[in-house]
Amino acid sequence: MKISDVLRSKGGGVVTIKPDDTVSHLLALLDEHRIGALVVSTDGAAVEGIVSERDIVRHLHASGTDVLDGPVSAIMTSEVTTGSAGDNIADLAGTMTEMRVRHVPIVDEDGKLTAIVSIGDIVKHRLSELQSERDALRDYITS
Repeated sequence: MKISDVLRSKGGGVVTIKPDDTVSHLLALLDEHRIGALVVSTDGAAVEGIVSERDIVRHLHASGTDVLDGPVSAIMTSEVTTGSAGDNIADLAGTMTEMRVRHVPIVDEDGKLTAIVSIGDIVKHRLSELQSERDALRDYITS
């Protein structure tokens, strides 16, 4: 199975934030969209970084509430692990586990941002697959 299978059911919308936006604005977007991470992008297409709830917590602990008025660029992760729609789901899940990241931006062959996948999206997709397999086996056995 490929990441494109996950995206078919999830959709490809990505919420982005500009590097010079404030961390307070970041918090508002995370709350508004009920998500755990945003891709940092000046133009909505190039992946310049990623910023998650973990980044906020880490920097709040280290720097205090002053971080809220600072730019997202000060707390974002610049070295971003990305994936593509053609990636194998199990491989990407393994990479996410190994690198201890919960969100991976999905880019096309030109490096343009097309989607974001969370570990929750992958687990949800896998559970749906398992339920379908179970139902097919039950139907086979009872018929």
